[in-house]
Amino acid sequence: MQSIDMSSDEFLNEIEKTKKFTAKVYKQFGWVPHPNEDVNEGVLMGLARHKLLYGKRFCPCYMVVEDDNGKHVSADNRTCPCKVAIEKEIPEDGMCHCGIFCTPEFAEANKQA
Repeated sequence: MQSIDMSSDEFLNEIEKTKKFTAKVYKQFGWVPHPNEDVNEGVLMGLARHKLLYGKRFCPCYMVVEDDNGKHVSADNRTCPCKVAIEKEIPEDGMCHCGIFCTPEFAEANKQA
């Protein structure tokens, strides 16, 4: 397994790009971040890591595998924001599997005191 120096300029730059990416997704779909900042930070780090390792923001909650041609793919076809999150998880559960994208109603109901 490849490792990434999380204090490197490369990783820190990718985190900033990933924050801009998620901000665009929030705006596009009318979603908001999870009310627990630890959830958002962990997912942002995973998305940035996958982008650096594999060239795509694969969902960090799912395995990345090689297909028959040696190309990296998400085991469950989960590239952020994934179709399952957009069409099923967020409308039905109020948040995606990873938790970084939530409906405003979910976030309000789950605010931490």
